[in-house]
Amino acid sequence: MENVRIDKWLWAARLFKTRANAREAVQSGKIHYNGQRTKPSKIVELNATLKVPAGFDSKELVIREIFDKRRAAPMVVGMYSETAESIAKREKNAEARKLSAFHSPKPDTKPDKKQRRQIIHLKHQ
Repeated sequence: MENVRIDKWLWAARLFKTRANAREAVQSGKIHYNGQRTKPSKIVELNATLKVPAGFDSKELVIREIFDKRRAAPMVVGMYSETAESIAKREKNAEARKLSAFHSPKPDTKPDKKQRRQIIHLKHQ
């Protein structure tokens, strides 16, 4: 069994582009290890749960393999698995974002000079 730090594991699992970014995320409290904040020097264990930010949402992962070296992307697939609850929650949040985008539509193009003047005129009334 290898002793691998959490920041190094996050980098090896390709969840962060650099190890420095992984270390910063752990230090700032964005990464939770078994439900608690942790330090970058924490040694990871098999079947531990991680909560990792992913865009607007966060993923809840279970550690399946421990490596300290960064590998090719197809080889990383087995290092962790996402929980079913996490997948369902992310899909639900994505659907909610799509619905809210429907209620606040954005124009297809930027306004031209004449339209900008009309907008400014409306704002000053």
